[in-house]
Amino acid sequence: MSHARSPTVVGVQNFNAHEDAVALREAMKGFGTDEETIIQILTSRSNAQRQAISQAFTHEFGRDIIEDLKSELGGHFEDVIVALMLPPEEYLCKELHHCMEGMGTDEHTLIEILCTRTKKEIAAIVEAYERLYNRPLAEHMCSETSGDFRRLLTLIVTGARDEEAGVDAGRAQEAAQALYDAGEAKWGTDEEVFNKILAHESFAQLRQIFEEYKNISGRTIEQAIKSELDGELKEAMSAIVECVESAAAWFAGRLRAAMQGLGTDDRTLIRIVVSRSELDLGLIKAEYERLYDKTLESEIRGETSGDYKRALVAILGPA
Repeated sequence: MSHARSPTVVGVQNFNAHEDAVALREAMKGFGTDEETIIQILTSRSNAQRQAISQAFTHEFGRDIIEDLKSELGGHFEDVIVALMLPPEEYLCKELHHCMEGMGTDEHTLIEILCTRTKKEIAAIVEAYERLYNRPLAEHMCSETSGDFRRLLTLIVTGARDEEAGVDAGRAQEAAQALYDAGEAKWGTDEEVFNKILAHESFAQLRQIFEEYKNISGRTIEQAIKSELDGELKEAMSAIVECVESAAAWFAGRLRAAMQGLGTDDRTLIRIVVSRSELDLGLIKAEYERLYDKTLESEIRGETSGDYKRALVAILGPA
């Protein structure tokens, strides 16, 4: 995965958690709510700064800022603000839990969160999940998925990815040959080989493997995956491959899908904008415009309204 950083939210200099806590309390007290102040403060502070505001708020007023915000706000605007106030790994745990609870499982969300994160990010999510839900993420996930798809996600969640070793051209060639032999070169596909390589190798090593694959096969690994696999396993592996090539382009595509068709998938829209804002949302914006010839901001403005729209646009930062 490209680890180029391009955050749209970086926090403020001369930050004062106590002053922000007091301003937010004022914005929520009395008759009516000052949404403008809430947006202005919370979309411009880093998550670490928001956690400090949360502590200062409790210390000063003996109240939980998230509970106060929930009681004052509503709809998708509330969803954005609460997402901003949670520590990143807790927010993603909440999203994972939601996509597996109740009838049916939202595999797209499982793939989006688990197949695109680094080993370190996954470890933080796994630790937080058990703390929040008193149940290992791997166990919950295994009860909701099956087959090779379950095996791939389990490898990822149990931290199989090797991010310590550098890039080894010789090993990359061997792995590329193994992928070719397990897929295009035989009748039927040996999914286990695909799982092992795509879940174990670092993103940098995978990039090298995919280059070698092209040399051996004459086709890209994406083409091979699309012709050799199907269902959720194909979607998950495509996500890994595309994120190795360009995570920003993959997330741009996911945002595009969330805003196309009948109705907007607000949950996905909020999750990507908030969770990537301190990582690579600047790159995602640039890729969105390159791929779709429209700015992400103009698309979001067309699909949302009111304070919800203002909050998302503020997180996107200047055009």
